[in-house]
Amino acid sequence: MKNSGLTRRDFVRLGAGAALAGAAANTTLLEPPTLAAQDDIGGRTIRFVSIGTGIRGCDLLRSARKVPSGELVATADLYEMHRKAGLEAYGKDVSTTGDYRALLDRKDVDAVLVAVSDHLHRSVVIDCLNAGKDVYCEKPMSHTVADGFAMVEAVKANNRIFQVGSQRVSNIVYKKAQEIYASGRLGEVAYIEGHSDRNSPSGAWVYPIPPDASEQTIDWKAFLRDAPERPFDAVRFFRWRCFTDYGEGVAGDLFVHLLSGIQCVTGVNAAPLRAQSSGSLTYFKDGRDYPDLLATLYEYDGVTLNLHCNQNNAEGEPIIFYGKQATMTISGNTLTVVPQDTRPQPEGYSIDGWTEEAKKKYLEEWHEEHPTPPASLAEVETYSATPGYDDTADHIANFFRAVETRQHVVEDEIFGNHAAIACHMANYSYFHRRAAVWNGEMNTIKG
Repeated sequence: MKNSGLTRRDFVRLGAGAALAGAAANTTLLEPPTLAAQDDIGGRTIRFVSIGTGIRGCDLLRSARKVPSGELVATADLYEMHRKAGLEAYGKDVSTTGDYRALLDRKDVDAVLVAVSDHLHRSVVIDCLNAGKDVYCEKPMSHTVADGFAMVEAVKANNRIFQVGSQRVSNIVYKKAQEIYASGRLGEVAYIEGHSDRNSPSGAWVYPIPPDASEQTIDWKAFLRDAPERPFDAVRFFRWRCFTDYGEGVAGDLFVHLLSGIQCVTGVNAAPLRAQSSGSLTYFKDGRDYPDLLATLYEYDGVTLNLHCNQNNAEGEPIIFYGKQATMTISGNTLTVVPQDTRPQPEGYSIDGWTEEAKKKYLEEWHEEHPTPPASLAEVETYSATPGYDDTADHIANFFRAVETRQHVVEDEIFGNHAAIACHMANYSYFHRRAAVWNGEMNTIKG
C-alpha cells in the first residue's frame, strides 16, 4: 500500500483540502473483481424483465448489460418513449408493453428489476413476488411505513430473493470503509455526518416535459393506481419526486443513499430511535410539496447521525465518521482516513492563569511522568475505486448471483426497510414540526 507521508499535525497545518490533495497522489486503487468472475454462477443465464424504463430504469439497464449472467427478455413502462429508451439503453430489441402484469406469467422470467415511482413499489413488487419472481427494487424501498412491512411479509410468504437497489452497499469503497470501521482503528465513533447537495434545476427534479407527453402516450390511470384521483398532469408524472402522493422528496431520493451507505459501513441494521428535522422550501417554489433544504438529526443506539440535503448549493456528498482515534471520510468513490492526534500533551491553555513558578513545576513534573517522546502518528490513508467503476453493475451482479445460488443478498428487505423508515421519519418530523419517535412494537412513527 502506498502512503502519503502526512501526519495529523501536517494535516492541521496545511488544512484539510491541501492535505487531501497531497494524499491523492499516493492513493491506493481498489481493484474490483471482474464482473465475469464475481458473477460466476455455473454458466446459467438469469433471464429478467425491467418494469420501469424511465431515468433510473435506463441507468439500471445500461449497467445490467455489463453483467454476463443476465439477459433482458422484456420491458414494461407506462410511457411510450420510455419503452423505446429502455431498448436503446440495453441495446437489444425485446418485447415491451405498457402493462407489466402481462410479463409475470412468463415461465422464462427468473427475476424482475423494478424502477417505478415510489408509490407503486408496494403493488408492483408484491405482484411480482406473488407470481414467483425474484425482485430487485429501486430505493427507497417503500412509500410509507405500512408499505414497507407489507413488502417484507410478501417476501417471506413467497420465499423469494429480494434486493433493494442502493448500490453503495455493493461499492468496493464502502466495503473498504466497512473493513476499517470493523477493525476498530477509528476508535469509538459516536457521531456521523453526511450530506448530499445539488444546485441546479435538474438536481431539484425540474425535468423537462417531453413534447409528446399526453394521455395518448402515458397510461395516467395506471400511474395513479392507489394515489388520489386527479386530471392528467405531465408535471406530476415526470417530476413525481416533488409530490407526497408519489415520492418522498429529498429524504427518499438522497438521504436514502447516505443512510444505506452508513448502515453498510457501521453494520447498523435498525430504524432510528428518533429523528428531528428542520428545513425550508427556499427557491423551487413551483407547486411541489417537499422542501428543497432538509436537515435531520437522527438518534441511533449509541450513535448520533446528522444528515442534510440542500438543492440550492452544490458541495458534494461526503460521509464523515468521527472516531476518537481517526476520522474517515467517503466522498464519491474516494475514502480517506486521517489520524487524530491523541498523544499525551501537557496542558497549555489553563496554566496561563498560573504563576510562573507553579507553571514551571507543573511542566517539569509532567515531562518526568512522560519521559518517552510520543511515537509518530500513522499516516493519512487514501483509497479510491478505479476510474469508470460502476457500483450499480456490481449490485445487479450480486442480485443475479443470489437468484441462482439462493444465498442471501447484500441488501435485503429488512435492511432496505430500515433505511426507508429513516426517510419517512425525517419527513414526518419536517411536516409535523416535532420529533419523530420510532415505536418498534407497533411498527409506527409517533410524534
